Amino acid sequence: MLYSLFYSFHDFFSSFNVFRYITFRTAIAAVTALFISFTLAPWVIKRLRQFSLTQRVRDDGPRTHLNKAGTPTMGGTLVLFSIIMTVLMWGDLSNKYIWVMLLATCGFGFIGFVDDYLKVIRQDARGLKAWYKFGAQIVLALGIGLVLYYNPQDPYASRLSIPFFKKWLIDMGWFYIPFSILVVVGSSNAVNLTDGIDGLAIGLVGIATLANGAFVYISGHSGFARYLQVLYLPGTGELTVFCGAMFGAALGFLWYNSYPAEIFMGDVGSLGLGGALGTLAVITKHEMVLAVVGGIFVIETVSVILQVASYKFTGKRIFKMAPLHHHFELKGWPEPKVIVRFWIIGIILALLSLTTLKLR
Repeated sequence: MLYSLFYSFHDFFSSFNVFRYITFRTAIAAVTALFISFTLAPWVIKRLRQFSLTQRVRDDGPRTHLNKAGTPTMGGTLVLFSIIMTVLMWGDLSNKYIWVMLLATCGFGFIGFVDDYLKVIRQDARGLKAWYKFGAQIVLALGIGLVLYYNPQDPYASRLSIPFFKKWLIDMGWFYIPFSILVVVGSSNAVNLTDGIDGLAIGLVGIATLANGAFVYISGHSGFARYLQVLYLPGTGELTVFCGAMFGAALGFLWYNSYPAEIFMGDVGSLGLGGALGTLAVITKHEMVLAVVGGIFVIETVSVILQVASYKFTGKRIFKMAPLHHHFELKGWPEPKVIVRFWIIGIILALLSLTTLKLR
């Protein structure tokens, strides 16, 4: 909205021509989302407390988490609101990829909202039944996959790009649709599993968003794409603005979600942000790179799968508790140390993912 308004003045005032640059609008988007998230957070925390939308802590978790009971949750609504409002202000709304990203963010966020509502308001510890929860995610991801698969402007709609190989593209045909569902749904739930201690998930989301922003900008820029020999995908560069908004919103929320947290994201935030990361990877053909950028999310998810499988088939647990961050807590690591060390690993993995741009 503001982008179209301000850019329309460029015929009269040449200085307004700056709004056509994606890099400029990305910077403004990051600052705008940061401002919205940071300034509204105290009001949101107050209202969540007023309506008793607070966290319930499981008795079988780390004992140090018992004092987190009563902390406001569902703060992810603030993060998603900050992203959506910022993108509507500074994004090019004629770009269809922007609307696909908004659909993914709002859709997965709504599923998480329903889950949180049942847990917090209805006092149902199970929340949304797994069949309904995963069913809704799959249907939403299917819609996204179909839109992208039948996109006439994308010559690589059914192709899978392999990192480190400049011309290795695998044409998956119609099978790309279920593959895209796996990526989007898997990403959404991976972030959700990681969101177990103060600031861990939102910090890693911010790190992954920065790395993805670089991939998105390069893929949408013909010159950079040609030089680095990556797939040039016209129109995707506009999603850099979305990444800027996502990073700013995450940073503003982290101020209040850092240890000791004053507010939690809840499923509305973790599912929404995870779904956005997965959709971003599918649009830009960086599905394989996402596994590196979000390596901590992958490790956390695998730890849960291994724990459940081991207990089911052998009656023994591999870890003291899953997801993995709880294992280290029970080993005696202070919560802040677990968080910072996982962030450090996340940064290393993000930097490693960027090497795929040149090593081709």
